[in-house]
Amino acid sequence: MSALQQPTLREHEYDFTSKDFERVRKLIYKQAGISLSDSKREMVYSRLSRRLRALGLTRFDDYFHLLERGDDSNAGDEMQSFVNSLTTNLTSFFREAHHFSLLAEQLKILKGRERITLWCSAASTGEEPYSMAMTVAEQFGGYDTPVTILATDIDTNVLETARRGVYMQDRVEKMPPEQVRRFFLKGTGSQSGTVRVREELRNMVTFRRLNLLDDRWPVRGPFDAIFCRNVMIYFDKPTQYQILQKFAPLLHPEGLFYAGHSESFFHAADLFKLRGKTVYELAAKSQAKVA
Repeated sequence: MSALQQPTLREHEYDFTSKDFERVRKLIYKQAGISLSDSKREMVYSRLSRRLRALGLTRFDDYFHLLERGDDSNAGDEMQSFVNSLTTNLTSFFREAHHFSLLAEQLKILKGRERITLWCSAASTGEEPYSMAMTVAEQFGGYDTPVTILATDIDTNVLETARRGVYMQDRVEKMPPEQVRRFFLKGTGSQSGTVRVREELRNMVTFRRLNLLDDRWPVRGPFDAIFCRNVMIYFDKPTQYQILQKFAPLLHPEGLFYAGHSESFFHAADLFKLRGKTVYELAAKSQAKVA
């Protein structure tokens, strides 16, 4: 049964019709490029109903009216909350570990450069850019390196978590104990059961909000490595291509583009070609603009 055929979800606290779901789909596609499948209807209701409760609203119609009041600052704040609510942030330290082994090899080759730049373009709660920073610190034997790491995300909530660098202890249990001791501080007292990324490592990463759908990105290349993992799967192919078109000029001619395990860009073969396991390089090296 398609979303258009599904009845109103009347067993829930709020009425949520097929028309409501279609409005959500159009709004999130416009704001963040995310294509929601019919199967996401229940997830959408669950997440957005929390916003209705928080705002004291009783109907989705009233919520949409608030979102669509573009000249109202409250509407702008709520649009960000809307996007945050529907953004999936599944991540972990050293997820898809082969990428960090390759990044380490890449850094060995780049040693001696005055400037090395890395970009994590879907930073989520920070585990990925901090994994990049740990890889850098291990390769250079410390925190004083020529490497700069930019980490961006569309979700302001997860960026705040990333900046704090505080995680539940179980988030680092799969990491080698020596690595945890080197890069994290163990929480005590009221912070028991948590760990915090050491200040020296946090200082290696600059966090900023960035929407990959924006016409202009406030970033300047060239980047030696761009991580854009497990985010493209939420975009349709035309949107993916538009985003990849903007990535290409920002990648160093010899740079690497790291994608997620379920992502492939054969539809953008004129921009990127496969270099290894979910790692790409520029199809035409002349595309990169080296500053």
